[in-house]
Amino acid sequence: MHITAKVDYAVRTLVEIAKAQPDSVKADAIVIAQDIPPKVLESVVADLRRGGLVTSRRGPDGGYRLASPAAEISIADVIRAVEGPLASVRGQRPEDVSYAGAAEPLQRVWIGLRVNIRSVLERVTIADIAHDLLPSFLDELLHDPDAWTRRPRLTGGVVQTSWRDLDSPDI
Repeated sequence: MHITAKVDYAVRTLVEIAKAQPDSVKADAIVIAQDIPPKVLESVVADLRRGGLVTSRRGPDGGYRLASPAAEISIADVIRAVEGPLASVRGQRPEDVSYAGAAEPLQRVWIGLRVNIRSVLERVTIADIAHDLLPSFLDELLHDPDAWTRRPRLTGGVVQTSWRDLDSPDI
């Protein structure tokens, strides 16, 4: 799964706002705290407003606030607000695609993938991150040694590595 910069910025923005609750947070404070480019933050916040996740108020006492309690905003909600569905195949929902012949079972793979993505992203909230109280199921997932191992990319049946992947020191 590819997490876009926009999703990453959106989650970090909401976490900053959640930490400040019940106060509002000004855009400048978010930009500084999370090192988000100001124009990008404007775009992200616009998506979050349209998605019903934040509200804003202008003026000296203005800023951004969460539209709902942080414990009710999941990471899945954030992704849907800024990027759309969690899993799509060629721009369609997995249940709307179909394949013929040998590829017929592929639809079930994509639906299974979506189920697994949901099982994490719908259970982790902005409050969990803001208060560093991640759900225990994540600890179980993270204790798997494979969780921390990057898999090499195969190209033409050959494992591709870059100089950064090698254990030898830089020459």
